[in-house]
Amino acid sequence: MVRHWVCTYLLMGLGFVVFGAASLNLVQLFTANISFLVEHGLDAVYDGGLWQLAELVASAYLAVAFYLLFKTCEHALVQRLAHHDSKKASKNS
Repeated sequence: MVRHWVCTYLLMGLGFVVFGAASLNLVQLFTANISFLVEHGLDAVYDGGLWQLAELVASAYLAVAFYLLFKTCEHALVQRLAHHDSKKASKNS
């Protein structure tokens, strides 16, 4: 992944955008869903409240996966830059 730094950079951007989209308002949606389930009980379950909660959990894990993709690409790019700088410094010495 380090050799193809342009692809890594583009993949890092994709990870960042999808993480942002997947996590947008996630806390508010969780809070609203839990409040709905607590307030309405079995009626909320029959109306799909548990299914929506499962979708929110899946969305949270999707956001985490894309955050990890972002951080992995960031680490690869930082390592590439650090390795490139150390080669450059040793040539100048």
